Amino acid sequence: MTAEDSADPADSAFAVLGVLGDPVRRRLYRHVAATPGAVGRDAAAEAVGVTRSLAAFHLDKLAEAGLLDVSFQRLSGRTGPGAGRPAKVYRRAEGEHSVSVPPRSYDAAGRLLAEVVENAGLDRELQTAARAAGAADPDAGAGDLVEVLRARGYQPFWDGETLRLHNCPFHALATEFPALVCGMNLALLEGLASEEWSPAMDPCPGGCCVALSKNKSD
Repeated sequence: MTAEDSADPADSAFAVLGVLGDPVRRRLYRHVAATPGAVGRDAAAEAVGVTRSLAAFHLDKLAEAGLLDVSFQRLSGRTGPGAGRPAKVYRRAEGEHSVSVPPRSYDAAGRLLAEVVENAGLDRELQTAARAAGAADPDAGAGDLVEVLRARGYQPFWDGETLRLHNCPFHALATEFPALVCGMNLALLEGLASEEWSPAMDPCPGGCCVALSKNKSD
């Protein structure tokens, strides 16, 4: 590799995504990324059907690549003498990694469009378009909304009777234009969900700004 190659910012993205080439590693990453809270080695191994030692190896490789964050905690919940040593646990890292061949700049175009819409005060028009796009989705109103949301990258999970979304597919734009993008996201989910559901602004720490609850039947 030449000095010019090593300076290419796409190289690190290629390297990170290359770590996910192993199918077991991909399954482990998907499980940890979709789980709210930290995941221990035993739980991860059981979830994907591999041995603990193999899970530990791949989880550490994902952490080395920056895809997972590592911390230590006592999984037994006990404290004090006899509680045992804290276990190594993993959670999805906050960073994003993407690469395209040849290089594209969709993120730059998205930021420009969001800035124009926000400056022009076209929030309502954007929400109307997003709601219509959600309703026009082939899976709109589908019986299994959880699977519909999972297929679109939201990583849904149940928090009691509330369906929360562990991932925001629009994270980068939402960070720069929170009111605009979160309003668009809410409208999109209103269109995508059936009449059984009520999407509302209820941010999940580290996740999406919208949560969904089922409407109470009479």
